Amino acid sequence: MPLTLKDPSLLRSSCYIDGEWVAADAGATITVTNPATGETVGTVPKMGQAETRRAIEAANAAWPAWRSLTAGARSKILRRWFELLLEHQDDLAVLMTSEQGKSLTEAKGEIGYAASFIEWFA
Repeated sequence: MPLTLKDPSLLRSSCYIDGEWVAADAGATITVTNPATGETVGTVPKMGQAETRRAIEAANAAWPAWRSLTAGARSKILRRWFELLLEHQDDLAVLMTSEQGKSLTEAKGEIGYAASFIEWFA
């Protein structure tokens, strides 16, 4: 059974590194299987050391710009992240349920719980 999401753009088969959605350098992927049904949910890139290094370097390079923001500006960004998590909570719960095999209720609760930490730090 294919995933049904209100916002299908939430299901990605690439990784976000340095402002871009990218595949693994070697093009290799890993199949994601729903443990409850055995069905294929999708694929993700099989990233290696080079991609990991680039992701760490990109995060490190972004740090000065983040650090230079005022507390209020950082708070707005975190607050928006919190709002987006809640806005897409149902779809994210479907994705978590499909990937991990947990109940939809548990997945939705986990997203709300995680979002509460972002709200706290905002």
